[in-house]
Amino acid sequence: MTLSTPLKTLTAAVLGAMAFSAHAAEYEWTFQTSETAGEPQFEMKKQWAQNVETMSDGRISIEILPVGAVVQANQTLQAVKSGILQGHLTDPSYFTGQNPAFGMIGNLVGAWSDPYDFLDYMNNAGGEEIYNKLAEPYGVHLIGAAATGLESLPSSREIKTVEDMKGLKLRAPEGMVYNIFEKAGATPVNLPGSEVYTSLEKGVIDAADYTVFATNQAQGLHEFANYPNYPGFHSLPMVAVSLNKEIWDGLPEDLKAILATSVDSMAYKMVGELKTRDMEAVREARKDPNIHIVDMSAEERAKFRGIAQKEWKVWADKNEITSEFYDSVVGYLKGHNLLPDDAGQQSSDDKSSDKASS
Repeated sequence: MTLSTPLKTLTAAVLGAMAFSAHAAEYEWTFQTSETAGEPQFEMKKQWAQNVETMSDGRISIEILPVGAVVQANQTLQAVKSGILQGHLTDPSYFTGQNPAFGMIGNLVGAWSDPYDFLDYMNNAGGEEIYNKLAEPYGVHLIGAAATGLESLPSSREIKTVEDMKGLKLRAPEGMVYNIFEKAGATPVNLPGSEVYTSLEKGVIDAADYTVFATNQAQGLHEFANYPNYPGFHSLPMVAVSLNKEIWDGLPEDLKAILATSVDSMAYKMVGELKTRDMEAVREARKDPNIHIVDMSAEERAKFRGIAQKEWKVWADKNEITSEFYDSVVGYLKGHNLLPDDAGQQSSDDKSSDKASS
């Protein structure tokens, strides 16, 4: 069959548009995450990249790589600055050695009992502005903050009290979380997340500050660490979604707005999905007679938070950014009745939360 001239023209236009859309990305970036390819958070971050491509009508194309694919987890900051990577989605605590403010903002241990409060602080109460004051001199711009949720604490020993932490060989990353567990009597060990499973299996460590309950369960950690603490009482790490600052500065305003909106959407979706996964994993774990979920009492949580608060003050004196962040976040927590003036007393919000979970 011979195509008519108008049909030929239309066919050529459609094929041309398809070819254009396949190669029309104005910006092609590679981002590295701090998760392995099998973790739920990794898949959520890949979905974010796909959403950015859709929202930008194909103008931005982002490849998401797992931890260690290009550089080690604690090297992505420099890799983004130098252009080896264009961005990263990672916990800023990995960069504590470069500036203590990364560790303090990345994981203010004991501060948050609800990830939505953390997101509200970062988005609406100055947290992201303070982070960019820290990060931009390193050549990186924070597009937006996300969070996984309160982490569980898988352990081969029962931890019902702060006293139970004495002598506990605990995997913890460098920075504030390491220091606070040390002050609580534990013996922290700095290991990469990729070694948590084998270290628990071989008894190199007794417990791990690692990630959320559902991921721990899916990775089989509870086979060796069958006394997981849940709900978590310690860590709620930030996920910094950042782009090379020169690239960010050169973007048109509409693409900046698309990126910021996409990160906010991912942040809230991630919290909701991981919370649902946690509840499902807890229900499944309770069916296993060998897994004993520990819910630390309100009084013991308050003791741990008291230790943490003292360490916050120590870190606040490290530099101008840590001081500014301390004043800002403590003001937010107290203003929202999330932090008592007395470290030994627990806010009414925390108490009601503990009653609800018991």
